[in-house]
Amino acid sequence: MRRPLGKLRRRLDLPSPYVWPWALPGAAPAADLLWRVRTRRHRVCAGATHAAATGIGPIEELLACTLCGESRVRPLFEIHRGRHHYHVVRCPACGLLYRNPGVRPERLGDLYAGRYGRFLEGKYKGKRKRRYRLVLDAYAPLFAHGEGRRLLDYGCGTGLFLDLAEKRGFEPFGVDLSADAITRARARASGRNAHFGHPLDVPEIARGGFDVVCLWSVLAHLPRPVEDLAMLRGLLAPDGVLVILTVNANSLALRVQGARWGAFTPNHLVFFAPASLTRALAGAGFGAVVMRPALPDPVEAGTSRLRPALERRLRRTTQRGNRGNMLRAVAFADPAGPARWGMAADAVALGPARPAVAPGRPSARSAS
Repeated sequence: MRRPLGKLRRRLDLPSPYVWPWALPGAAPAADLLWRVRTRRHRVCAGATHAAATGIGPIEELLACTLCGESRVRPLFEIHRGRHHYHVVRCPACGLLYRNPGVRPERLGDLYAGRYGRFLEGKYKGKRKRRYRLVLDAYAPLFAHGEGRRLLDYGCGTGLFLDLAEKRGFEPFGVDLSADAITRARARASGRNAHFGHPLDVPEIARGGFDVVCLWSVLAHLPRPVEDLAMLRGLLAPDGVLVILTVNANSLALRVQGARWGAFTPNHLVFFAPASLTRALAGAGFGAVVMRPALPDPVEAGTSRLRPALERRLRRTTQRGNRGNMLRAVAFADPAGPARWGMAADAVALGPARPAVAPGRPSARSAS
């Protein structure tokens, strides 16, 4: 069935269904209406009531909202991905989307069993490397040159980004909780400072002073994300920055696809939107944040085959409210940081600078 539909789409000169929510006339308002219907038909209930209805699996636990502590939930989706089955709820107080019941931190390894490093080196390797470049270039000149600057990739996987960081002049460090992935990372020249374990267990990382810390598609994997963000804030130099790329819970694709949204994978636990990510960064002690909407990679790279009118509509729709499928941000330890890099116009102030004191160790999954 897909092949005849694909031929019909090409004959009618329609874009790929992937971009329909952003590019087709009237699609965005329809997606917003569908989202209101999806959310309102599910009633808010106590977390215990939700857990009693869904059951709690052997590796799961009942959670309150990690962002605001609210114990009530609005059940939204029941997700089935192969042998994995879980539920996504929305916090009625702050709007955060998260998996509940969630995975107990000590059982996160169950989601990464097998040769995870081989997966990270798979068919999406080229796309991930392109995405790294696009995100860094979107915040030029902040990441154009790294000479004399230390960089930590938190959840470095097999070290793909460490290569790019070293080529830009950074002194790269990496840490990951997948031993298989770290073995592959250390096989690269740029992975000589890649370590297995938690950052606070590695002396040369625990001493902090990093100019840049990166979270490439890691934030959604963390069961206690605000605690992890606070820990990373403590590893930054006074004028350091945190780079985040994660799935966007404000995405129009989520509003259209619901439980079929591609970001509902077995190892994704928390789904941030711009508002909830801003709140999390403020709670972790950051001084300012700059979020720039992420367009589909081919559009940003200039290789899109969309007709000009459709591409213009896609750009407008994505930028209005930051509704792309991915969310990217640069958080500054120092509130004055954006002004030093010419980004003051796009910055959101989060509060006064706080001492960079690393808190106790969170239970976190750092491999992505």
